[in-house]
Amino acid sequence: MKKLPFVLLLFCIGCETKQAVAPINIALVNNNRSLKITGLDNAILQDIARDTSNHFENLMPVYRMPADTDMKDYQPIQPGKYLVKNSAVVFTPDTAFAKGQVYFMRYYQYDGGSVWDFVKGKRSATKLRYIDLIFKQ
Repeated sequence: MKKLPFVLLLFCIGCETKQAVAPINIALVNNNRSLKITGLDNAILQDIARDTSNHFENLMPVYRMPADTDMKDYQPIQPGKYLVKNSAVVFTPDTAFAKGQVYFMRYYQYDGGSVWDFVKGKRSATKLRYIDLIFKQ
């Protein structure tokens, strides 16, 4: 009977615990000219922001929603600039968001492994789970 608590302890240690993922939020700002993205890990944001190349386009691309939503995966990335401000990323498109047009930001869930593996091309984002966050100007 003395072995039972020890076995239970080992069982509990071996259990995998899932870390809660912070919710990602988006909001139009700057008179609806920019998209503010919050809820990202601040340490990762600051690391990526130190690099002069624009990796955010690969990590959280923004797209125009097509009329046929089955074609979402085939849309070109909306070009623009990403800036880190405090603990948020602000995306401002090269061409202003069109009034009444629906857009979406694809947020890839980087479970396991480093986000830098994706930035450097060692792992492909096409095999990741993602969430499409939809917004309208």
